[in-house]
Order: sequence, then C-alpha cells, then structure tokens
Amino acid sequence: MAAAAATTSNFDPQLIISHKFPEKTFTYTERDVALYALGVGACLKDALEDKELKYVYHPDHAHQQSIQVLPTFAALFCHGVSSEIGQLPGFSYDPRLLLHGQQYIEIYKPLPSSACIQNVASISGLHDKGKATVLEIEILSYERESGELICMNRMAVFLRGLGGFSNSAQPYSYSKHPVNQTSSTRLPKSPPFAVFEECTQPSQALLYRLSGDYNPLHSDPRIAEIAGFSRPILHGLCTLGFAVRAVIKCICGGDQNRIKSISARFLLHVYPGETLITEMWLDGQRVLYQVKVKERSRAVLSGFVDLNLLNSSL
Repeated sequence: MAAAAATTSNFDPQLIISHKFPEKTFTYTERDVALYALGVGACLKDALEDKELKYVYHPDHAHQQSIQVLPTFAALFCHGVSSEIGQLPGFSYDPRLLLHGQQYIEIYKPLPSSACIQNVASISGLHDKGKATVLEIEILSYERESGELICMNRMAVFLRGLGGFSNSAQPYSYSKHPVNQTSSTRLPKSPPFAVFEECTQPSQALLYRLSGDYNPLHSDPRIAEIAGFSRPILHGLCTLGFAVRAVIKCICGGDQNRIKSISARFLLHVYPGETLITEMWLDGQRVLYQVKVKERSRAVLSGFVDLNLLNSSL
C-alpha cells in the first residue's frame, strides 16, 4: 500500500502559527492512573514493592484518591491533538507519515489521582526541513474545578513529505520556546551514575494502548508490516514511562514528586518483549539519560529529567 503524498499547496506559515485549537477536556479516574502505571511497567518485577505499589493500589478502598500518579501520566493529556493537525489551514498530509519526534513535559504540581482537565493547545514551533515539516504543539493543562495550571506538554511531530514551503533561500523556522528544552542531549563519556535494566512484556503495547493511544501500528501486525516493521512496535511514550520510572527508582529514592521537567527525543522503535537498559548521569539538578534495547544494542530514547531537589544520600 503506497502512502499518499503530503502537499503544501496554499500553505501560509502565519496562518499555521496563529491557529486556535478548540479547548478540550480530559477526565480521568484512579482506575485510569493505575492502568497507565501498569502499562509503563510499574510492579512488573515485583508486585509487592511499596515504592511502586502506590501507583496502582491503596489499602483504603474508600479513599483510592490516595493512589499516586507517575509524572509521565501528563503525556496522556496530548491524546487527540494529533488528529487536530489535519484541521490546520493549508495542511494536507497522510497520517501514516507522521512521526512523534520529541516530548517535553513540565510539572507544576503533583498530578491528582482523579480530575477533569481543561487543555489549551497552540502551535509553538514550525520548521521547514525541505522534504518534511517539524510541527511543535504546546498543551497547557488546567484543573477545571480550580483553574490551576497543573502541567505543560510540548510535542514535536515530524511530517514526512510535507515541506519545501519556504519563500526564501533561508528555510522557514519559528519557535516560541527556548531551544535547550528540546535540543539533543550530549551524553558524558564517563560511565553512567546508575543503570537500570527491565524487560518489557510481549503484551506491553496491548496493555499501554488501553490508556488511550489506539494507533493500530502498536497492535495490528498487518499495519506494522505496511509501515516497515516486522511486528507491532511499542509506543514511544510507553518507553518514556519506563525511563522516567528508572530515574525515580534510582535517583529520586522512589519519590515521583521530585520530577520537575522531562525532555525526550525518540530515536528508534522498540518491540514489545525487548529489554530496556536505562543509563543515567547526574549533572547538578539534571539527570541525563539514554535508553538502549539490549537485544539489538541500539539507543532508542535519550533526554534529560530536571529535579526539584536531589536525594542528599547521592
């Protein structure tokens, strides 16, 4: 099956960056929080570990709001935004040519175990790469009841075949945020401060998709084959969940509330059932990390995690 070509006819960058997305709500419960935690590997090695059991269970059944929330749960607030890209003026592209390139998350307060979230999305970056376009979308998430800003997501998507719209010799590039938040991470040549190894399950993508990302690339063997993979692949945000859990366990002493911001660059696919090795380096209040697939010796994810405070025992 050949993918339809993307086009940039009638493409006006100013219309793109000034586009107003409709505000959307995202409602979730303690069950969604627990299901997500299981989807990114919580209690995978040890169902009795109290530092991870808190993400899926609380002994007081009448007060399950005491369940704790992993900071990467905030990435779920982006669901549905990709489908809105097709509504941008002048955009005509094949969704199968979209790649999720980067994710940046800032956490302003601990995520509640259940909430109704109001999401406000806007274009934060647009870059002409010749044969492709990089589009950056920022999502501010407010607790609907209080109006308090809880977190911010910024996702960068790579639209293959949709480029070459610049009207001058200088390729068009617009960004309203600091480049250092999503630029590639330069890893130290020294040995990692900590290394955490964990094997994903063959059904990992099928479990993670229940948190709302139903792209058949992660579940349908035929779609995966059309996309050039030998079998369905793991969601990039699921791999990110594994990586940040490793940082929480190895650097934060199990305290997820030490996470201030998360930056991730998706480098390569992961097949469910493969082993993830997360390497971590300390750089002040920042943790640099890289995730490798053990079976193929390939780096699949890299980035950094900024901390509110560092464990004094480190």
